[in-house]
Amino acid sequence: MHISSYLARINLPSPPAPDLAGLTALHRAHLLAVPFENLEVQLGRPVGTAIPPIFEKIVNRRRGGWCYEMNGVFGWALSELGFRVTRLSGAVMRSALGAVQEGNHLVLRVDLPEGPVFADVGFGSGPIGPFAPREGAFESHGFPYSLARADGDWWRLAEHRGGSTFSYDVRLAPAADEALLAEKCAWLQVAPESPFTQNLVVQRHLPGGLAILRGRVLSHITGDATRERLVESADDLVAVLAREFDLDVPEAASLWPKIVARHEAVKGA
Repeated sequence: MHISSYLARINLPSPPAPDLAGLTALHRAHLLAVPFENLEVQLGRPVGTAIPPIFEKIVNRRRGGWCYEMNGVFGWALSELGFRVTRLSGAVMRSALGAVQEGNHLVLRVDLPEGPVFADVGFGSGPIGPFAPREGAFESHGFPYSLARADGDWWRLAEHRGGSTFSYDVRLAPAADEALLAEKCAWLQVAPESPFTQNLVVQRHLPGGLAILRGRVLSHITGDATRERLVESADDLVAVLAREFDLDVPEAASLWPKIVARHEAVKGA
């Protein structure tokens, strides 16, 4: 694994300094270059939390990944570049479902001279830059978010878009429970109730907003507008992945019957 290969993957010509400006540049570049995607889960190919296979997939094969992969390789790269990084166990929608959610998300804490910040390139449509543990509403890439104290020593990041609130909880300390992360990573790939087994999800930050593919629905979203269309066929799916997300995955065509069936079931419900 070479840091130069990672920097080339995210289109940065040289390594930035290990400071807030450098972290912000890396965070933004990663999200503009590497999509959040669960294609391996949909295709029944196991993924884990070990860094070398993640590097091979995201950097050498020019794929994307989900939180364990995206923040896994990002945290590795930050350490290689001189940042002080700690992996944290996050909990998506802990606000609604409680402690059972702990470990279903990987977040990073980066310790800078001015204090710790959260870094997260694995939340799909999350902030495009790092954010400080400071209560209040903020905007990132034209979209509204908020950070607030939850119960105990938990912080809650909430994404406010389209009239709904999607959130995760995380603590500045302690460091991640790696066994729990690995357990949740495995469970999310096989459990029928996992959102990652139920739906194809691909998301990418664009210079002007977000591109999101959820099942058959392709959305282009800016701060004040959303354009949607339905993917029409297996060939269209493969073309959308290539054109919108820079993903060359022709075998995704095999997912088309499952995607259509899920779309019809949700639409009917």
